[in-house]
Amino acid sequence: MSNNIKLLEKSLGYEFKDKKLITEALTHKSYKKPYDNERLEFLGDAVLDLVVGEYLYKKFSKSAEGNLSKIRASLVNETGFDKLARFLDLGKYILLSNAEENNGGREKSSLLSNAFEAIMGAIYLESGLDVVNAIAIDLIEKNHKEISLDSLFSDYKTLLQELTQSLYGITPEYEVIASRGPDHQKEFEIAVSIQGEEYARAIGKSKKIAQQEAAKIAIDILKEQE
Repeated sequence: MSNNIKLLEKSLGYEFKDKKLITEALTHKSYKKPYDNERLEFLGDAVLDLVVGEYLYKKFSKSAEGNLSKIRASLVNETGFDKLARFLDLGKYILLSNAEENNGGREKSSLLSNAFEAIMGAIYLESGLDVVNAIAIDLIEKNHKEISLDSLFSDYKTLLQELTQSLYGITPEYEVIASRGPDHQKEFEIAVSIQGEEYARAIGKSKKIAQQEAAKIAIDILKEQE
């Protein structure tokens, strides 16, 4: 585990003084330890909200509050953090139960996103806001060629509806396939169908997130068919 942590620290550009902190941040609740990463995830979520908010406030000095909120929402979410987690290859470092691993846990967007938030929370606890700010913004800028309202905030459901109406004269249909987990940490699996044919499925922390992701996948499929 120590060698793995060193590789992760190198990717982060940050070395933990307290190795217990990074271990906790990487420990999923299924691993059955006296600790897990949920509390650090809670903290990291709040820290990232502030860090990205300040970054956008300074970067877009003339943008209205509504636009800043939309850009932040497009960055500070499960999809955005999943992207950063995969850039760091977090999946191979997370401590999971065998059952969760066999269930594809290392590839679950929600699990990867949560681990990323937990790591940012751990860095904040140990070294403060300036350090986590530098690390988080560097990762965001490396993974987004352009940060703007047009490039980041896309309503994929609306785009898909416009596309299917122009192609087929109909609107897509969304169906909840499953909901999993306790009330405070539910995941929803949504399928989107066009002309009665299922095109895509996606999982998210809310129905809205899952619908947007399913719509995005369906748009890509339709464009390939074109």
